Amino acid sequence: MGEAIKTTLLADETVPPVVPTGFRGFLAKFTVLKGAQRNLWLTFLIKFLIYTAYSVTNKTMVLWLSKDLGFSDQAAGALVGWVWAPAMTVFTLLAGSVTDAIGLRRTFFLGVAICTIARSVMVVTTIPSLALACGVLPLAVGEALGTPVLLAATRRYSTTAQRSISFSIIYMIMNIGYFAAGWIFDYIRQLHLHVSLFGFEPSSYQQLFMVSLAFEIVLFPVIYFIRRGVEANNGGRVIEKSSRDHGTPPGFWKSIGETVRQSAIDTTHLFRRLIGQSGFYRLLVFFLFIGFLKAIFLQMDYVFPKFGIRELGFNAPVGKLSAINAIVIILLVPIVGALTQKFAAYRTVVIGGAICAAGVFIMALPTQWFEPATDSMIGQWLGHGYLGLQGSIHPYYIMAALYLIVFSVGEAFYSPRVYEYAAAIAPKGQEASYGSLAYLPFLVGKLLVGAGGWLLAAFVPEHGPRHPGTMWLIFALAASVAPVGLIVFRRYIRVPEAGRQDVD
Repeated sequence: MGEAIKTTLLADETVPPVVPTGFRGFLAKFTVLKGAQRNLWLTFLIKFLIYTAYSVTNKTMVLWLSKDLGFSDQAAGALVGWVWAPAMTVFTLLAGSVTDAIGLRRTFFLGVAICTIARSVMVVTTIPSLALACGVLPLAVGEALGTPVLLAATRRYSTTAQRSISFSIIYMIMNIGYFAAGWIFDYIRQLHLHVSLFGFEPSSYQQLFMVSLAFEIVLFPVIYFIRRGVEANNGGRVIEKSSRDHGTPPGFWKSIGETVRQSAIDTTHLFRRLIGQSGFYRLLVFFLFIGFLKAIFLQMDYVFPKFGIRELGFNAPVGKLSAINAIVIILLVPIVGALTQKFAAYRTVVIGGAICAAGVFIMALPTQWFEPATDSMIGQWLGHGYLGLQGSIHPYYIMAALYLIVFSVGEAFYSPRVYEYAAAIAPKGQEASYGSLAYLPFLVGKLLVGAGGWLLAAFVPEHGPRHPGTMWLIFALAASVAPVGLIVFRRYIRVPEAGRQDVD
């Protein structure tokens, strides 16, 4: 009898806890946030405010450069694609070390302070040199400080159990910010407000900058309530580290300068170490092809607004149209991730890239093919329901919606797996070094999209004959470079992935 009891007790001790399934299991993924510390919730709020302000600015930048500062399509595209956007990427690479040196809270305040000053300059000035030197470039620095600090804050303020869902929520909030920015972009332009402040009459685009400035100012009190020197341990309790941010040295500005210098040295050493590895060159070629897909994604902010306004009118709801991308991504990424987790990252990226390219070709098709769709139930709901249009619906609205839906499906396949592939092929102990190269596709995309101004001037000028189908055909062919290149050069590019067997 005693032996039987002993056996029963041992069996009970080894039985794992019952994991909820179905709807209860789904809810359980979120209930782990119950009892999460205040700093984590504040980080979510900061993410929304930062990305909404950033996205409003991004959609407005090219139009503001042309209409308010007098730059041509070509010059505006080059300034955004070859100066503003790449500068932000470069500063982002250095910002992580700055955060480690001066602490999360101080980095938050520093980035928001720089952005506030820069946005204020962009609101009030129409002098090109002043707007660029004291507005656009400092804004790139301030925005860059926000990216790594948000990721670090999410990790520090969440427990191990909360971490996965916390990063999922951060990604979702980013897309909610993009969605909100699209609606704000349309709403402010359609108001046609004529405001006079002591003789200063801001244009529609300066009013949009004022909205992004308001979001920036709201960030100050939110950041103020972040508790200093704390992080969550695995039990969910808050660990007090000090009254100051962890690792904050006494010399604030001296520390920043020293950190930037050291980061540049470390980056140089990183490339020297990687340059002798064959996998490094393969990854560079892989990221070069991915850059063509990122260029199509970036044109939604830097080319699509101008195209939409010129083809569909000043009040065209191009912001709501572009928000379709965020909606689809929010809904699809978790589902696609679950369905494709057994597939190799490289193969999934190729499939996603092909879907993306196919979506862009929709915009190159003749508009008359889609005229019957404007009278369909879905077309009427899209135009009059979602977009709030009055009267007839232009076929480009149907085409743009289809293009964005298909493109977003492809993005849901390829985008998350790009970073997984970089980590999967990294030699042991160099995962972080290879992962840091994941910024390169965006840098390549930004350089490519800088030519968007020339395409607009040639095929969709403000005045004169237009051939938008040709412009979109060029974009579609550019998007096709990614899947075609990854297939043609796969024997050279592809490296066996850790835990994957299907190489070919």
